[in-house]
Amino acid sequence: MATKRDYYDILGISKSASADEIKKAFRKAAISHHPDRGGDEAAFKEVNEAYEVLKDPSKRQRYDQFGHAGVGGNGGGNPYEGFGSAYGGQAGAAGQGANFDFGDLGLGDIFNSFFGGGGGGQQGRRQPSRGRDVETQVDISFEQAIFGTEVELNLNLDDTCDHCKGTTVEPGYKLETCDQCGGSGQVVSVTKTIFGNIQQASICPKCSGRGKIPEKVCTVCHGKGTQAKKQLVKMKIPAGIDDGATVRLREHGEAIANGSKGDLYVNIRVKPHKLFTREGELILSSEHIEMAQAALGTEIEVETVDGAVRMKVPAGTQSGSDFKLSGHGVPRLRGGRPAGDQSRGAHIVTIIVDTPTKLTTRQQELLETFRQESPAGKRKFWS
Repeated sequence: MATKRDYYDILGISKSASADEIKKAFRKAAISHHPDRGGDEAAFKEVNEAYEVLKDPSKRQRYDQFGHAGVGGNGGGNPYEGFGSAYGGQAGAAGQGANFDFGDLGLGDIFNSFFGGGGGGQQGRRQPSRGRDVETQVDISFEQAIFGTEVELNLNLDDTCDHCKGTTVEPGYKLETCDQCGGSGQVVSVTKTIFGNIQQASICPKCSGRGKIPEKVCTVCHGKGTQAKKQLVKMKIPAGIDDGATVRLREHGEAIANGSKGDLYVNIRVKPHKLFTREGELILSSEHIEMAQAALGTEIEVETVDGAVRMKVPAGTQSGSDFKLSGHGVPRLRGGRPAGDQSRGAHIVTIIVDTPTKLTTRQQELLETFRQESPAGKRKFWS
């Protein structure tokens, strides 16, 4: 019989190595010797055996004092046995119950394919503990987006069964431990391969992973724990919300038996306005004035989301000039504002000067006089 190698040498560490150093060394060696990556099965088994001893403080102490004899001299067995606990099953009969964590080593896909998806895949996990998230859309007006509003959403969702209160059990009866999985929620099957017996855990088909089954199934929901209901959800939309924003309502989604509800996501769509457009916290609009008003100055009435306001247009205003109406824009949604702060952006008014296309004789005479008396009209052009 060949002499067994020193466990510290197998992992490439010193006898003073910390628990973290032992774990890192094991993971590195496990990747290097893993049979599915072309490694040596015997070496992989040796690494497994060394780690099983050195990771346990009491076993490590006995090994340091008495050598292999202190830990029974044989920590072997099939290198794949003992992986059951890492995948929700029981440890192998010949293994040592190792709970390997390959999640950060990129070996998850290897084990999934090797075990047919039953180990680290969905089959080995319990049923979800919360209901499905739901998405819907609501249309609001431009003014509602600026000042905020409250809307009502009519939804048809799976809600908690009124009869059994989501327990799936007929009132007056109770939940019993599943006799197929013994309450674990999983069943374990063993497959013989060239590498030995491989354990595969999957969700118990009788209790769907819950570990419990009703003594008598609810006569209304038939064990589902939920029933479709029409629901009226009232929702407050904050002032200043923009088109395309999404509001999340916690636990207003679909229900699930023996679990919490999912969330409701409401997508906001703001209808376009006939006068205003929006750019962040700014509201934009335009106003038309006549050429004489622009030249002489005037005062006009401007429509805002707060109603009509008077705005002065100074003499000599050019077409395309912008004027700012402070405090008539969009409420600021930024966090950290003092309580009661209702600060808003501005309303920007663009002035468009209209050039007349039809003139009376008198208007033509006046404009001709104006042209002749203007600096440009006094210039002489020579052919």
